[in-house]
Amino acid sequence: MAGRPAGERAWTPVCRYADLLPDRGAAALVGHDQVAVFRTFEGGLYAIGNRDPYSGAYVLSRGIVGSRGAEPTVASPMHKQVFSLLTGVSLDDPATAVPTYPIRVTDGTVEVGLDRAA
Repeated sequence: MAGRPAGERAWTPVCRYADLLPDRGAAALVGHDQVAVFRTFEGGLYAIGNRDPYSGAYVLSRGIVGSRGAEPTVASPMHKQVFSLLTGVSLDDPATAVPTYPIRVTDGTVEVGLDRAA
């Protein structure tokens, strides 16, 4: 049976880089995961889980993009908890986090990666 070797990353195209507005998010379905994709004003790309762990709603892609110091962040539109776009950790409660995903641009297309299980 042909396919990916176990443990290899699967990349899912989600949109064109030019379609992402700076300091705005977009939601994408990657495998079975809802992912929030962000392009910062400086051009950086980040992908985190779209589910707000405090409310249970899939809304982080609609959050407010900002920063704390040099760290890019998003504030949930529900209760305003702030999450690092680098680590997914809540800056208000470090015991809470959302998943982060690898992200890249290939020929102008933004792709989000998922690791394949062995």
